[in-house]
Amino acid sequence: MTFDMGTVLRLVLDTIRNPRAGADTILALRLERGVLWQFLALVIVLSVLAAQITILMLGGDNGDVLNSPLLGNPLLATGIQAALLLALIYAIYGIGRAFGGAGAFDDILALVIWLQFILLIVQMVQTFALVAFPALGMLIGLASVILFGWLLVSFVAHVHGFQSLGLVFAGIMVSAFALIFLFSLLLAMLGIVVPVSP
Repeated sequence: MTFDMGTVLRLVLDTIRNPRAGADTILALRLERGVLWQFLALVIVLSVLAAQITILMLGGDNGDVLNSPLLGNPLLATGIQAALLLALIYAIYGIGRAFGGAGAFDDILALVIWLQFILLIVQMVQTFALVAFPALGMLIGLASVILFGWLLVSFVAHVHGFQSLGLVFAGIMVSAFALIFLFSLLLAMLGIVVPVSP
């Protein structure tokens, strides 16, 4: 499989249309764990960079945004992004295994990286849409949330061999609330307050 931009973008679209087939394509690459960790670091950095570009393009005049310890500090944002993705990877592996799943750690790592890359592409499209057509950009943002849920449920079910997408969705929701609660406690302990717009 060649990794030119056209092929990658086609695979992104194919994955959105058929997540299980897209997952099989990614898993068939059989990348070594060391390479996967490097790809994870790359998508984290690219995601933070894209977020900073979005802030500059859309919130450059908003001092509250740029002075926010969460959004205005790229290093902190990188650490939080890395922590969230690592928590997601280990949660999918550990919780899935606890419920009888058969997913291998490297396969889960690869699929989370691929999921994050797809969301990165959508984020870039949304940023340019918000500049040119704000209403369209907001719709793309809503669609990205739905897309994230759809791909995550499909990937988890596929990698662990679960048959019921509904049960997988329910399990993810319960686990997500628990992880958000624990992550909020950690941020509070570190003295980091997540800004909430009025």
